[in-house]
Amino acid sequence: MKNRDNLINKGNRLLNILKVLLVALVVFFPLLKLSIFISENWPEEAPELETLPAYEPVKKLASAPSDWRMHRENNEELIKYGEELIRNTAHYIGFKGTEKQITNGLNCQNCHLDAGQKVWGNNYLSVAANYPQIRKRSGKETDVYGRINGCLQRSLNGSPMDSTEKEMKAMAAYILWLGQDVPKGKKAEGSKVYPIPFLDRAADATAGKLIYERKCTSCHQYNGEGILATNGRSFTYPPLWGSLSYNDGAGLYRLSKFAGYVKTNMPFGVSHENPQLSDEEAWDLAAYVNSMPRPVKDKTNDWPNLANKPIDHPFGPFADPFPESQHKYGPFKPIQNWYENQKMKQ
Repeated sequence: MKNRDNLINKGNRLLNILKVLLVALVVFFPLLKLSIFISENWPEEAPELETLPAYEPVKKLASAPSDWRMHRENNEELIKYGEELIRNTAHYIGFKGTEKQITNGLNCQNCHLDAGQKVWGNNYLSVAANYPQIRKRSGKETDVYGRINGCLQRSLNGSPMDSTEKEMKAMAAYILWLGQDVPKGKKAEGSKVYPIPFLDRAADATAGKLIYERKCTSCHQYNGEGILATNGRSFTYPPLWGSLSYNDGAGLYRLSKFAGYVKTNMPFGVSHENPQLSDEEAWDLAAYVNSMPRPVKDKTNDWPNLANKPIDHPFGPFADPFPESQHKYGPFKPIQNWYENQKMKQ
C-alpha cells in the first residue's frame, strides 16, 4: 500500500513537471520566434528622427479701427468727410470737381485701396505714427499735409492745397484717425506695398504686354485709358497711362512699387493670400505699364542726396555707375550689391 502511494506521488510530480514544461514551451516558443524575427529585421542603424522646424508665430497684420469708433471723436463729421474724399476724390476735386478742379480725375483709393484701409493695399495705417518726418526725396521735414500734397501733385498729377482748406483738413483728419493704434515711430505690419523680391534678370516689358492683354484690359482697356464713369467726372476703372494717369514722379512709377501693388491686389478682387500673378509676371507687367507715355513731373529737386535714391528710381544722376535703363528695368541685384559693398568699405 505504501509503495502504491509512493508511485502515485511520483506520477503526480512527473505530471506537474510535464505541465510546467508544456506551459513553458507554449509561451517560450512564440517568444523565441518573435525574437528571431526582430533580430533579422531590426535596422542596422536607427533611423534619424524627423527634425521639426522651430515654431515661428504668425505675424498679425494690422487693421483699420472699426467705424463705430468715429462716434467717439469730436471731429467725427470731418473724419467722415475725409474718408468720402479719399474714396471719391474726383467727385469733389477732380477735373470736374464740385468743390475744386485741381486733379486728373483719379480717386485716392485707386492707389490706396478701400480708402487706405486694405492690408498690403498701400494703406495709410503707418502715416500717423511716422509723420512729421524728414523725407529723403525732398530732404525736408514733411507733415501729413505735405504728404497728401505729394500725392495730389504726383499720383493725381494736380495742384496742392493749403493746410487751412476744409478738404485738406478732412483728408488729414481721416488719415490720422486710421493710424491711431500704431505706436509712434512704428510701422504697421501689412502697410504700404508688399515688398516683392528682385528678379535675377531685367523686367521684360514685352512679356508684360501679353500679361496686360490677358488680365487687365477688361477694366483698363487696351489703350490703358480706363473707363470713364457715366457722370463724366470720375473713372469706373482708372487709366494706367495717358494724360489722365499718374505722372512719372509718382511712387507707382517705380517698378518695385507697381509690382508689389499688383501682386497682392490685381486683377481686382485678389488678396495677398490668394494672388493670381507670379513675382515674374508682376515685374513684367510693371515694366510694360511704366514704359507707356504719361505726364512728366519736374523732378529737379528730388533726392538731393544721390545716395538716398531708391535702386529703381529711373532718373539720373546717380551715386553709382549703373545706367538709367538698369535703374528702371533692372536687373536690380547688381545695383543693390554695389551699395552694400560701399557700406562695407566705410
